[in-house]
Amino acid sequence: MLAFFTPLSGGSPNADHIDNLYKITLIAALVIFILVEGGLLYALVKFRARKGAVAAQIRGNTRLELGWTSAAALILLALAVLTFTKLGSIENPPNSGIQGDRLAGTGGLAYASAERKLPPNGKALNIQVLARQYIWQFVYPGAAESDGLGAPYSYEELVVPTETTVALDITSSDVVHSWWIPELGGKFQAVPGYHNYTWFKIPKPGIYRGQCAVLCGRGHARMIATVKAVPPAQFDAWLSAQKQQIAEANAEAKTERAKLSSQTGAGQVENP
Repeated sequence: MLAFFTPLSGGSPNADHIDNLYKITLIAALVIFILVEGGLLYALVKFRARKGAVAAQIRGNTRLELGWTSAAALILLALAVLTFTKLGSIENPPNSGIQGDRLAGTGGLAYASAERKLPPNGKALNIQVLARQYIWQFVYPGAAESDGLGAPYSYEELVVPTETTVALDITSSDVVHSWWIPELGGKFQAVPGYHNYTWFKIPKPGIYRGQCAVLCGRGHARMIATVKAVPPAQFDAWLSAQKQQIAEANAEAKTERAKLSSQTGAGQVENP
């Protein structure tokens, strides 16, 4: 029943912690709502208007007013303490599992900050998330060149290994977008010239769907995203295939450029 009113979860520990915190707050709110509305209904029935009856003239009850003010303050304080206690498990990524630890090491982050969190062992599979109207691009570690060129990438579907802590570096090339895969955690803005960071760790293979959560233009509704979690060995094979395809495309482009440069006469092109 509560699942209908609470955030989606089940794909990553941080999403589960958000869901648990939301449920605790919701239950507390429901209990207070039932008590208050129940008291009102009781008063309506018990003290309804009767012929000839004169209502009691009560101008105030200091003890009662102090009581409900203190109770509300204590409830608010308890929820605040609980929220701050849970924030660590929501913000701070855990280490990868045994199978994913090797892959996390290949994409280790260079530094941590207040915004970019690292697992305790400092290793995470770092993936760049670039938003543009109206598609998501994902750039993986493993560039062929030292300057980052030739890095494997994909569009719309982000492929990740299971049991691996995946750190996302989110930015935009044009307008503000919002990265949101409900079952994997909260929303994060993709802002031009600025980087936002989040993480997830998916325990078992599966597909998780989401889309841009900020109106970003006429094609906003088409800007969907999918996260596909596969076993580490399958991820290795997929990433190797992506690298090979990029290398083959670059080699073909190099050949075509050389052919164009060698042309003479009417077919000659200027070589920049």
